[in-house]
Amino acid sequence: MSTIEHDTSTGEDKAEAVETRHSFCRVCHAACPIEVDVETTGDTERVTHVRGVMEDPLFEGYTCIKGRQLPDQIHHPDRLRTAYRRTEAGTLETVESSVALDEIAVKLQAIIAEHGPGSVATYTGTGGYQNCVALEAARGFHKGIGSRAVYSSVTIDQPAKSMVPALIGWWEGGFHNFRDSDISMAIGYNPMVSSYAAVGGLQGTNPFIQMRRAKERGMKLIVIDPRRTELASFADIHLQVKPGEDPALLSGMLNVILSQDLHDIEFCEDWVEGLAELAKAVEQFTPDYVAERCEIDADDMVAAARMFAAGTCGTAGTGTGPNMAPNSLLTEYLAIALNAVCGRVNREGDEVESGTLLYPEAPKRAQAIAPMELRTGPAHRFRNLRGYRGEMLCTVLAEEILEPGEGQIRALIVNGGNPAVAFPDQELTMKALADLELLVVVDHRMTATAVEADYVVAPTLSLERADVPHLMDRWLTQPYTHYTPAVIAPEGDVLNEWQVFWGLTRRLGVKMPLPGGDLAELDAPTDDDAIDYAYACARMPMDEYRATPRQIHPERAYVVTAPEEGCTAKFQVGVEPMTTRIDEVFGQRTGAELIEGYVDGEFPFRLVSRRLKSALNSLGSELPALAAKGTTNPAFMNPDDLAELGIESGDLIEITSTVGVINGVCEAAPDVKQGVISMAHSWGDGSMQDVKVRDIGVPTSRLTSTTACYDEYTGMAVLSAIPVRVRASTLIPIS
Repeated sequence: MSTIEHDTSTGEDKAEAVETRHSFCRVCHAACPIEVDVETTGDTERVTHVRGVMEDPLFEGYTCIKGRQLPDQIHHPDRLRTAYRRTEAGTLETVESSVALDEIAVKLQAIIAEHGPGSVATYTGTGGYQNCVALEAARGFHKGIGSRAVYSSVTIDQPAKSMVPALIGWWEGGFHNFRDSDISMAIGYNPMVSSYAAVGGLQGTNPFIQMRRAKERGMKLIVIDPRRTELASFADIHLQVKPGEDPALLSGMLNVILSQDLHDIEFCEDWVEGLAELAKAVEQFTPDYVAERCEIDADDMVAAARMFAAGTCGTAGTGTGPNMAPNSLLTEYLAIALNAVCGRVNREGDEVESGTLLYPEAPKRAQAIAPMELRTGPAHRFRNLRGYRGEMLCTVLAEEILEPGEGQIRALIVNGGNPAVAFPDQELTMKALADLELLVVVDHRMTATAVEADYVVAPTLSLERADVPHLMDRWLTQPYTHYTPAVIAPEGDVLNEWQVFWGLTRRLGVKMPLPGGDLAELDAPTDDDAIDYAYACARMPMDEYRATPRQIHPERAYVVTAPEEGCTAKFQVGVEPMTTRIDEVFGQRTGAELIEGYVDGEFPFRLVSRRLKSALNSLGSELPALAAKGTTNPAFMNPDDLAELGIESGDLIEITSTVGVINGVCEAAPDVKQGVISMAHSWGDGSMQDVKVRDIGVPTSRLTSTTACYDEYTGMAVLSAIPVRVRASTLIPIS
């Protein structure tokens, strides 16, 4: 430990030495290993520096600019360090966390007594997902009180990824590994900026080095994106598609592959059904038609299709952009169909890339998993939508709050999320938040949602708690372990997220079932107790996992085994309603036609979502080093578009959709396709005034509606490829 000496000139203690401790970053999902310099003065610990671990066998020292600002996040003067409650005057006052939980439990008990347990909902946002126990604790809380109203960010940006396997089927042995690929196709994602779980795609684990190595071994890369992203700079073919037209482009590629017999004929004979139906559906998407509709070169599209089909190993995967655009379910379906018809699956004897050491043992056989029946989850009261995979749909939550009657949501606990700026239809969302009888927010910042809350509970931050990288455990390229204890003591009267739910179940006198048992039975559980209960079924016992930080376990790798004798399951690539949807796409002039109120010619631009290097959504803009990179989410536009509009970089612009208006700060960006506006989402506040747009950005969610265009299965609203028009703004901003 550090030794302390007294500075006689100032009368203060100062640290004589700094201790370096190890952990992993939890700003985003990537879980980069880090060295943390901790300065100890008396009873006070302070993080001074964070850097990557050069000797780590998987990440090799990689970190991003966001993670290196953890010292400022933890010690920021505006960080919430105690709970708050709303007074009768409408202001927020500080209160001890234990008192806040006492009062919240009393209010929950009254709400449950009057409206039933289903009236209590939770929402776990991106921040909550950075804590390995948070979502599991929320689910345990729901089981304890008897409510199904579990919501998370999974259903707000990429629900198609969960739904498509139920439509088309899946491969038990997994799709091809990126580390072995000789071809890769990235559809609307950019792992150079945001760690991302595309099927068989490049992850955010030292992505630049991994991509360079892939190119050195000869891997070909196809990128489909309206922006020349950092990933696209490595591409052999970059198809700068018009936003929202990914289904037309992928249909055209499938047409080339199937009409020219470039698919894996032997694999399809054994494991694919509906090939003739799929081929017939896509045959109308000729190269010339696709080129005109998608605003790309026909020869480039054909070359990309042939390049993908010619590969022996490698997959196509989609990202947030197309998953938030019109026809998102169809786009995901077509991408998986491409992989299926080209046989891009692990065969007997192949090694599965990810280790999934934190999850139960599961067979990995070289066989298909049949599609499942849809619409089996709990019913929403709107648009014939249903929950799935244990969650309800975020796009319906505001209506479930506002609509009286049986099933109305009356209490909402938000953990690590910001619905006020993230949910579609901001005006509706703000009305819903105000209508709740109880809104509780667990967050370390006074976000736009926290400002509306009845109670705000301050959580521990990443370096103050024990954790495991539960998300990256599914995506890492090797079976890799990295447990971290808390490396510093918590600052203030703060609670781990799981402690909020444990504290409420104890006060309500209900159970908190987790895979390892009822956590509510423990009188004073620790972080490690909660982890043990949450991951009791892990294929690597937690004691062993903790004992081997930052290690690869090749002996734990899954090896695909032979198919089960008599297995008859197959991919269903020509299934309804997908083939009908393909026909419908062909009948449209543009995917924007699906949006209610769209008039061709009145909305010539398409606004697409993106990630920023210096922020995760809006997280980070409050930190000095990241704020220096910008405090707003610029509206990036092609310089030729700005010139035609008579607008200069840095000007304010007014962006109008079919349902709303926002004001943004435009910025010239030659890498953005003409006719496109590229903006990060989840910025701004709940005022809907935009007067502080230069300081806090603006929520693009105000341009969207939950009903103007939505998917009939996932409920997904259009949050990207939004048709808009642009003009110079008359807004007078304030600081």
